[in-house]
Amino acid sequence: MRRFTSLLNQMPAKNTIIDSIYDQGMLPMFYHDDFDISLKTITTLFSAGVRVIEYTNRGNHALRNFTQLHHVLQAVCPGILLGIGTIKTITEAGEFINAGADFVVSPLVDAELGDYIFRNRRLWIPGAMTPTEINHAQRCGAPLIKIFPADILGTGFLNAVREIFPGQHFIVTGGIGTTRQNLSGWFNAGAYAVGLGSRLVTREILQEAKYDELLEKTLNVIALTKQLRS
Repeated sequence: MRRFTSLLNQMPAKNTIIDSIYDQGMLPMFYHDDFDISLKTITTLFSAGVRVIEYTNRGNHALRNFTQLHHVLQAVCPGILLGIGTIKTITEAGEFINAGADFVVSPLVDAELGDYIFRNRRLWIPGAMTPTEINHAQRCGAPLIKIFPADILGTGFLNAVREIFPGQHFIVTGGIGTTRQNLSGWFNAGAYAVGLGSRLVTREILQEAKYDELLEKTLNVIALTKQLRS
């Protein structure tokens, strides 16, 4: 644990990423096979004020797209932090870190994977769904832990584990809605932020290029999270 913590403290972007996620109140997560659609989605989110995005490793073109996105976004979205999600192995982590990933998100807790990511000076956000997994992630030095799948575990679970692990930051993902009622339940339970996937970047938006709708929706969610936490 001491080794993990030492590596974590060497990361210059760690606090920037975590603070930016908190400022947004949410972390958009999505994937699309088409590079142009992926790029337009990210630039739309950026226009709404999003500065941290998780591109998920859930398709055959994920690495190719991510590599191109990292290159293009430096010019069109200055200051954006692009992370990769759904990383389960050291091999996957290495490929995306080499492609420029600013942070790595996993659906699981693996000490060797976390050690590898930390040694490469990247923030690691592991996923957990039990107190034992949360304890393991915390001992690995994870400053932000993903509760997944949040819709199955529920707000009561988060409220309970937050009391067991005081000071630990949790982001909840999996089936999180964008309504005031849904978001207020999670923030009242102590969520540091919420991960928003298909409820924000919907299949309809991607298939029908409804980027104006995505822009408006994202602006509303960011404003709503600020209201709820104030």
